[in-house]
This record gives sequence, C-alpha cells and structure tokens, in this order.
Amino acid sequence: MDGTAIADPRPSLMVTNDDGIDAPGLRFLVDLLVAADRYRVLVCAPDSDQSGVGHGITWRRPLSAKRVEIMGATAFAVSGTPADCASLGISGKLFVGTIPDLVISGINIGSNCGYHIVYSGTVAGAREAFLYGVPALAISYNWKEGKSNVHALRLAADACLPLINAVLNELKTKTYPEGSFLNIIVPTDVANHRDASIRMRQLKQENHVVPKEHVRRLDVGLVDRSTYRQKASGRGIGHRAKKSGYCAKDIGVAESTGRLGNRLQERTMCRRIR
Repeated sequence: MDGTAIADPRPSLMVTNDDGIDAPGLRFLVDLLVAADRYRVLVCAPDSDQSGVGHGITWRRPLSAKRVEIMGATAFAVSGTPADCASLGISGKLFVGTIPDLVISGINIGSNCGYHIVYSGTVAGAREAFLYGVPALAISYNWKEGKSNVHALRLAADACLPLINAVLNELKTKTYPEGSFLNIIVPTDVANHRDASIRMRQLKQENHVVPKEHVRRLDVGLVDRSTYRQKASGRGIGHRAKKSGYCAKDIGVAESTGRLGNRLQERTMCRRIR
C-alpha cells in the first residue's frame, strides 16, 4: 500500500496507539521523531479511540487502512484495534517491504502499570509486535486532572527520546534483552523530572506472589546519586516506582501457555527523579 520500498539506512520506527491517530500524544511523538531526522518514521494507528480494548483483534469484518498525511512520516489510519494496527504494520504488506526495527505504542493519556496492562490497548499494541518478534515499547503519561495539560505530552515525548535511542543502540549491539518488551510510565510532573538515572530490576512472579529472593538488581551501566529500594510485593513494582517519583518501565513476558496470571516475568527499569 505504501507504493514502493524505500532504500533508507536509518532505522524504521513504527508508531501506534489506542487513543487514535489524531491523538496529541501520538502526534507529538511522531513530530519529535521526524524532527530528529535519525529515523524512518511509520505510523499505523486506529482511526478512532480504542482505549481499554486490551488485546482484542478484529476478525468478523475486513480491516481498512486509509493513508493520512503527517509531515515527514508514512501514516495509515486503520479501522481496528491497536493489536490490529501493530499486526498489520509489521506484516511487510502495509509498508511494502519494510518491517519496523522498533514499534512504539503511545503516548497514552493516563498511566498503564501493574495489572492495568491487561486492559490497556496501548500496551497491547507493543505486546502484539513483541509476540511476532519485533522489539516494542509502550509509553504512557501519568495524566492527572487539574495538574496535567497537553503541553506535558510534548515534554513526555522529549523525555522518552533518550530511552528510544538507548533501545536502538542495544538492538544494534545485540545487547537488548530477548523475550521482553518495555512499558514506560512517564511521571506527571515531567518538567521537573530531569537529569535522571536508570535502575533496572528483574523479578519473577508466580501466582501473584513475589518472594524476596527472586528480586535482584541488574547493572545498566549508568551511575546515579540516589538509591531506590523496592520491597517485593504482589501489587507490582511499577505502581510503587511511580508513587516514588520514578518513570517505571514494566516489561511483561507471556510464556508459551499465554496465561499471564499464572506465570509472569516482569522487569522494571526506573528513572529516578532528582
């Protein structure tokens, strides 16, 4: 549908979401990626708001994809769910001959952490790409009524750009953790959440119980000036990190059984705010 494949040495990033292709979070992120001039930017997003649809797919009716003009990007609006969009976008059919190097779902208006990831269309867009072997990120902004405004979404996109570049670098050097996708939560007061450091933790959750001995710190190679100690709990490390002023990235990995409730591996990377 995209006409002809374009020979472009830059990495291909595909952006999707669940708020719809006209949502400000997606548009700010796409504008930022285009302005960086370091990526080939592709967009495949729902043509209407699909918030809360989870990992639903369309199968009783055909999907349609309509070309949308977004300066500097190749974009399509799809009559389906975020999972539909991700599946179509990575198929090599919509963007002829191109399979994205990285799928980014967001930026969602509202936090998606802990068990909310089961219901989130934003997370589902990233998960769908992950299930087919394409690296993926979900990005959500912790919107608070009375405190947040649309401009904060632009700041959230700017805050996530270094993380996107870090993932691309790890993919290039083959150091990106296999069998995982990242769920990034940007704090509400993003304007004051600068000069951040990174911590990564990995925990194994079985039947919603997280023994302390299963929690370990992973060295990400960045040194910070503060520490964050996470008490193991079944509530979810992402929720506790966000409450403590972190940008938490919950990485959920479904095993071959597909039953997230029984066995779930979760890695969490936290950006400490100073």
